Amino acid sequence: MQIKEILQALPSLSISDRLKIAESALQLVIQEKHSLTKDEEKRQLGLAAVTAIADYAPDSELNIFSDLEGEDFCDYPDEDLHNSGNYVQR
Repeated sequence: MQIKEILQALPSLSISDRLKIAESALQLVIQEKHSLTKDEEKRQLGLAAVTAIADYAPDSELNIFSDLEGEDFCDYPDEDLHNSGNYVQR
């Protein structure tokens, strides 16, 4: 079964079955990680670092909120919201 077929089949599975698949896949990844040599592990970490560079580039989604740095935020009074008349109970 190809990756595309697996991804297309996932929505039709129950949540329980999807969780079993995710758990099995994670276990395989963990087993593979533990079997790596130090050189293989360094190579994978290097690839992950290179891949992450784009996430930290200017105007990336990860840094989009940095434009808010230095802006004032609303200060809310220290009050017990549970005893406030504005508190909505369910």
